Amino acid sequence: MALRYLHTMVRVKDLEKTMAFFTLLGLKETRRIDNEGGRFSLIFMAPEGQEECPVELTYNWDGDEGLPADSRHFGHLAYAVDNIYETCQLLMDNGITINRPPRDGHMAFVRSPDNISIELLQAGESLAPAEPWASMENTGHW
Repeated sequence: MALRYLHTMVRVKDLEKTMAFFTLLGLKETRRIDNEGGRFSLIFMAPEGQEECPVELTYNWDGDEGLPADSRHFGHLAYAVDNIYETCQLLMDNGITINRPPRDGHMAFVRSPDNISIELLQAGESLAPAEPWASMENTGHW
């Protein structure tokens, strides 16, 4: 039986904030489905050149009172980045909390506006430990 990855779906409460967050990570909208009858939108976002690996943002037009909950039943999304320090700095400069800083030059965790846990991994070899990251404490959880 053949199996092929399609996407990861997450429900979001504030579509604009969530799309802005994923745009900061380097994802672009690749496809959108607005369903008038069901009163929802599906927005697919993926890194440039990796359109086959999207995250599907499901937005219910009439709201979703259960969001953002701290449920992590799906785990997290993971993305490799060219420079974990530059990526984390960009996110911090735009008001995103770095929950698990890249102290090791290899891995960090952040959360989207809808509490989606995002793992960032340094592509290739880990970077040398550097400040302020090396001494930065965890904030919250991931």
